[in-house]
Amino acid sequence: MKFTILVIDDEENIRNGLAANFEMEDYAVKTAANGKEGLALVQKGDIDLVVTDLRMDGISGEEVLRRVTTETPGIPVIVLTGHGSIDAAVDAMKNGAYDFLTKPLNLDQLNVIVKRALENRELSLQHTMLKKELQDETTFDRMIGNSQEMHRLFELVKKAAPSRASVLVTGESGVGKELVADALHSLSPRKDNSFIKVHCAALSETLLESELFGHEKGAFTGADSMKKGRFELAHGGTIFLDEIGEINQATQVKLLRVLQERKFERVGGEETIEVDVRVISATNKNLEEEVKAGRFREDLFYRLNVVHLQVPPLRERKDDIPLLVDSFLKKFSEENGKTITGFDTRAKQALYKYDWPGNIRQLQNCIESAVVMCSSDQITLDDLPPNIADFSGEESISIPMGISLEEAEKIVIRENLAYNKGNKSKTAEILGIERKTLSKKIGEA
Repeated sequence: MKFTILVIDDEENIRNGLAANFEMEDYAVKTAANGKEGLALVQKGDIDLVVTDLRMDGISGEEVLRRVTTETPGIPVIVLTGHGSIDAAVDAMKNGAYDFLTKPLNLDQLNVIVKRALENRELSLQHTMLKKELQDETTFDRMIGNSQEMHRLFELVKKAAPSRASVLVTGESGVGKELVADALHSLSPRKDNSFIKVHCAALSETLLESELFGHEKGAFTGADSMKKGRFELAHGGTIFLDEIGEINQATQVKLLRVLQERKFERVGGEETIEVDVRVISATNKNLEEEVKAGRFREDLFYRLNVVHLQVPPLRERKDDIPLLVDSFLKKFSEENGKTITGFDTRAKQALYKYDWPGNIRQLQNCIESAVVMCSSDQITLDDLPPNIADFSGEESISIPMGISLEEAEKIVIRENLAYNKGNKSKTAEILGIERKTLSKKIGEA
């Protein structure tokens, strides 16, 4: 797709020069001589990225940044500053700017930053389009992800859903296996009929059999009346057996019969009941290993595993973390009556670097906790649980290939200043130079 860049600068030469540069890079370009004109163009739509001067008469670059990030979130803003405006630029980064550059501009460096920002923009737009497409099909509305792994899973679900074949959904705890089952039912011809869920690990052996197949009055102590089981209630629809690896051998035998013959008797009963039920099961265990160990029937495993869907753990699709975090942040901010715009750089890095052994469920709980603990409009490292905050690790700096040593030094200085929130003394100490040397280099930047 062809992206449109908006250039806002009150200096005509700079404005026209940037427009010519971006057009040579095959971008569509719109220009504005002041903040008011620029914001009007943003409101009209079709803007993918804003490059704005920081110091302008009337509506300043700071106000443009604030308005764009709050009124049209998702559009990256790159701020341009003059000499001696590093502190203001650092503030702009804190307020949501994608990046900043000082004048006179290095166009090669600017083009690298613009390309990276628009790649992120394209991913966001693709996710939005994908979500719309999937929501039109009344499914996947809660399965958030734009990674290759999730795209493959979406396609497999769409292929498997229309059939009546049994589906085994596997994956670690917290990856969202139940959401896959929801999508399978929603896309199936049975979507208007019952969708019954059974958490097998939450029930004792006796209760599980009764829950699945029902019981007759007097079948056991406490059975004061006849009760239909979940299979009977799911007739014509779908039953989801979560944690199927936890069921005992006796129940496995009865379940196998239902899958083979679609018949069963209630506990304590003699009447044979026939059902038409599509079975979806899920487990975090390796059922093949359970079969080898003699804990799970091999014939039942093959009946359940007609179609196998593996849900990837979050550590293998970390590109989906920003999308998940944004969704959870919006949800819990609304629930707690807070206005939180996002996460600072160190908090973002901690969320990305952590391996999430509890997967999406753990990430969701983490964001809820952070929202509750946050006392400002931005979540910081201090708001995250300690075990996750510890993974902020060392900050990294991205230096593009093909730039001079002088330009690389400017990037190092800029990133360290931002990391230290504009504290020049601390930045100079980290860089191993005198504070006055740092100030001189900033002035030359």
